[in-house]
Formats: sequence, structure tokens, C-alpha cells
Amino acid sequence: MQDHVVQALDIFFGKLQVEPDGPALRAAAAPSRQTRDFNTCILVDRQAWIIGKYRKIHLPGHADNRSQFELQHLEKRYFETGNLGFGAWRTMGGVMGMCICNDRRWPETYRVLGLQGAELIMLGYNTPTNIPWEPIYDHLTDFHNHLCMQSGAYQNSTWVVGVAKAGLEEGSDFIGGSCIVAPSGEIVAMASTRADELITFRCDLDLARHNKQSMFDFAANREPQAYGRIVEQKGAIVPEEEAQPIAEPLAGKQAAE
Repeated sequence: MQDHVVQALDIFFGKLQVEPDGPALRAAAAPSRQTRDFNTCILVDRQAWIIGKYRKIHLPGHADNRSQFELQHLEKRYFETGNLGFGAWRTMGGVMGMCICNDRRWPETYRVLGLQGAELIMLGYNTPTNIPWEPIYDHLTDFHNHLCMQSGAYQNSTWVVGVAKAGLEEGSDFIGGSCIVAPSGEIVAMASTRADELITFRCDLDLARHNKQSMFDFAANREPQAYGRIVEQKGAIVPEEEAQPIAEPLAGKQAAE
């Protein structure tokens, strides 16, 4: 089973997908062509057939030009939100899932894949060391990058493989930090430079099944009826009124006794 995983890592690709005959996303740039553009990755089997496709759902950044910043993050200008959901595929001896870049920061990504029994989640990311409009987090960029992948791996008992762009490109410095995370949440292999680098690890998919049958046995321990807010609302809705007492103070009770 370990050998199957090593082969799977070689066939995860990212690409731009253009769909014809949809509403124009960039009519000014391409007035004669009606297209829909998605940030897309594919999964290919050993016979070179495309067996899975994912379109990025969590698009970061902004659509408008913010001239006060030296760098722009225009993903929402050039791409539509993915419309295929988070898919999982049984192939090469295991259950594989995919996501892209900013998806890794959202726990819903891993949970939806976990609910399909994902044993290995593959993702690519391009993350700069500096975010001009959120500089307070610059010193935590590497920490946050690995934190979200480690927590997603542990809470869903799955291997996570994160492959990064690294180094300097057109004035942007990318963090790198490609890593392989075990279902325990431990980083078992990680790139150590910002140059071209190859890391490997023999991933035993049976380890992913251990917590799925114990700590994170979803069928035994999840309570979906309590999670309605996750799918019923998008932004946070905070309580408007001050909380009122629902029981007398503990100190008063003790004094009365």
C-alpha cells in the first residue's frame, strides 16, 4: 500500500481550466470569447487517464485594483469559485482527495474530504512571505502554513501532502515549506530550503484508518444536528443583546447552604 501512495504523488497536477459557452468572466480582456475560468487540479491514474478534477473553492484576495499596495492579489478577479465540490476518488490502493492553496486554511475542506474517507489529501500552494494588507502576520506565515495542514490531517485522520512554490518570482518571495503530514498531525518530511528540492516518505495508508476507527470515528461520535450554522450561514452573526443570568451565582448558593 505504501508503494501506491508514492506513485500517486507523481500524478497530481495543477492547471487553469477554461470552459467555453459560459458567461464571460473577463469580457474586456477577451471580448470575442465567452469563457469561465477556474483554478483547477487533476488526478491521473497509472494509465494516464484523468480520473479526478477539482476546482478551487476558497478564493483569497480581491477583485479590485488596490494601488496603495505594491503587490496585488487578484484571484477573485480572474477566477470563479469552484463548482465541483470537494471530491474523493478510490484509486491506486487508497482514497485520494485534492484541494488548492487557500483551501488548506479552511477546516471544512478537510472535513468534507474526511467524510468521504480520504486517506491522502494532496494540495499545492503559492504563498508569499509578505501580505501587504496584513503585515501583522508576516512573522507567522510559516507557522500558519503548517498548522492548518497538521490540524486537518489529525482531525480527519488522513495524510496531507503540501507542495509549495518557493523562492523569488517577479518581486514576490514565496515561503516554500513543502511537507508530508501523517494522520497523527506530525510532519514526517519537509523541505529545508527555498530552492528546488525533492522530499519523499513512505506513507502507510493503514495509519489513516486507525483514528478513523477510534478518536475520530465519525459514525460513532459526530453530531450533525448540532452543526447547522456551518452550512446555514456564511458570515458570523454575533449576539445582539447582553447575556442574562440563567441561574443564581455560585457564591450565593454556597452562602445559603
